[in-house]
Amino acid sequence: MFLLLNGRLLTRDPAQPWVEDGAVAVQGDTIAAVGDRAALEARYPDAERVDAHEGLIMPGLINAHTHIYSGLARGLSIPGNDPKTFLEVLEGTWWNIDRHLTLDLTRASAQVTALECIRNGVTTLFDHHASYAQVRGSLFAIRDELADMGLRACLCYEVSDRDGPQKCEEAILENAEFARWAAGQSDGRFCALFGGHALFTLSDRTLERMAQANAGLTGFHLHVAEGMDDVYDSLRRYACRPVERLLDAGLLGPKTMLGHCIHLSPSEWDILARTGTMVVNNPQSNMNNAVGCAPVLEMMRRGILVGLGTDAYTHDMLESLKAVPLIQRHHAALPNVGFAEAFQMLFINNAAIAARCFAKPLGVLRPGAAADIAVMDYRPFTPLGPDNADGHILFGLSGRCCRTVVANGRLVYRDRAFVDIDEQAVSARAQALSRKLWSRLARPHS
Repeated sequence: MFLLLNGRLLTRDPAQPWVEDGAVAVQGDTIAAVGDRAALEARYPDAERVDAHEGLIMPGLINAHTHIYSGLARGLSIPGNDPKTFLEVLEGTWWNIDRHLTLDLTRASAQVTALECIRNGVTTLFDHHASYAQVRGSLFAIRDELADMGLRACLCYEVSDRDGPQKCEEAILENAEFARWAAGQSDGRFCALFGGHALFTLSDRTLERMAQANAGLTGFHLHVAEGMDDVYDSLRRYACRPVERLLDAGLLGPKTMLGHCIHLSPSEWDILARTGTMVVNNPQSNMNNAVGCAPVLEMMRRGILVGLGTDAYTHDMLESLKAVPLIQRHHAALPNVGFAEAFQMLFINNAAIAARCFAKPLGVLRPGAAADIAVMDYRPFTPLGPDNADGHILFGLSGRCCRTVVANGRLVYRDRAFVDIDEQAVSARAQALSRKLWSRLARPHS
């Protein structure tokens, strides 16, 4: 057991939202107690002390949508790749990369993603993977690397028809095998959704195969209406809109998560609300790809559970949080929208999304919840308390304020140094492998 102490607690627990001088008692992988520092020190006199150095102690952050396969792309420039449309971004960059990802490259991508998540206080991620050079075994390879680093994850593979029927079938089988494995686990660190890429890369036959292979084991994780190509394809080829296709295929429901959902109609919002289907917004990625502003304010008004992800644009969830009010205010031309919704998405809705997939409560500091904790270095110049903590987070914090991280009860990052993780070795391996990957991308027909 250890006590994480000497900091302000921002618990996200309505029963005890704030403790001025607090402590968290960690026993195994679970929070044993949360409360006043003096009281917990008296209660657990023999516990190890971990000093928060007067920082802000908060739940480990949850990223509801990311892509580990982009882990080796930072700084990459592919010769001749100058996309003018979102489809060209996919074809020239991301599909190009995933067609070259072997298991070794997938493992390295998972390792560097894990380091970046931990460094930014992220302890749980929902990943949407693709590595069409080597499909089989990729989700299990990611699981192994994230487990070594101490993280918690919900994994799936991005099924697509884009590389032909054999690769598509391999992707379906990888999802199914991992979902069966995850269903038999009891420790709660890993779970599965059944992944699919955008609907314009999925035939009705493939959707049917996905449903058959899943056999009710879990929900689905798909990209929907991220760009207008998705909408045009559904209307032209199937005479319906994207969400209607998913409804007809039986893929919607409370365990299903749809990424982006920018170009939906009001009738599609109603379908998502009625079926309890989850949505994840990725504001920075949407702006970067020039695909539009997701109508998250309206979706939330209609009762849709909308969470926050990054689409791997960043691993800093606080950076993603800051983007929500900016794009929503710019889009609505109103300076008073988006603040409350942004915090609800990250701290309330992401925890609710996690509750549909993981057994143990996440995103909260309370007894019985998972011991996933982030400590942020923050010494404000103005008053800080329970009534204005969110304002301090929005304007005063970033992921790189993170000082210490506990993941599943394991101290993985302490005083800005990784614990039992050889960062230098991970970096050296990633450097070597990324050079090989980049050289292959420079030869478009390799």
